Amino acid sequence: MQAIILAGGKGRRLKPFTYTLPKPLMPIGETPILEILLKQLKHYGIRDIILSINHLAEIIMAFFGDGRKLGLNIRYSEEKKPLGTAGPISLLKDKLEDDFLVMNGDLLTTINFKAILDQHKKKKSIATIGTHKRDVSIDYGVLEIENGYLKDYIEKPKYHYDVSVGINVFNKECFKYLKPGQKIDIPEFIIKMKEKGEEISCFDCNKYYWLDIGRVDDYQVANDFFIKYKHEFLKK
Repeated sequence: MQAIILAGGKGRRLKPFTYTLPKPLMPIGETPILEILLKQLKHYGIRDIILSINHLAEIIMAFFGDGRKLGLNIRYSEEKKPLGTAGPISLLKDKLEDDFLVMNGDLLTTINFKAILDQHKKKKSIATIGTHKRDVSIDYGVLEIENGYLKDYIEKPKYHYDVSVGINVFNKECFKYLKPGQKIDIPEFIIKMKEKGEEISCFDCNKYYWLDIGRVDDYQVANDFFIKYKHEFLKK
């Protein structure tokens, strides 16, 4: 089984930490977040890894090498220019199995990667999206206005959404909708396939812990949670 890990972002929301350190190498506890993900993938039998890199690529390559120390086979795909989150997939057609994981390199999660792959194969979807429920609180009174008149006034509402967790599975049929070297993000790519009549399945991740480490506040939460529940993330 294979996984592509998107590890080329600049981590703008985590500056100044990411001026000199790639975001996937930011430590959670004493372990880089990307190393945690790699060990989890190995636990679920996914040992063939392609790291898609761009920003500070040489540091990531020097740190992980060929993956032998982790018991993995790590290869690299270096973008000469940023291609978004789906564009890097277009460079790898000849290196991929029929079904493969694509995931962000800055996630702290306990998701069962084998389970999402198994569901994807069972449903024979062209793509599967990992999903999680999130509550979004608005700290203002929200007005619904119709023809210049107040229709409703909702004080500090809370909305509930299913969001993408940044973990997806694709079948190689998806390459019909990708141009080599095209800059495109995964949401646009998935919508494109859906508009062409393809079935996109969803994998419910709500029973698992998941946090996208995109902001400084998230980074602190991730550190605290990982230190407390390390055994849940790095299983023997």
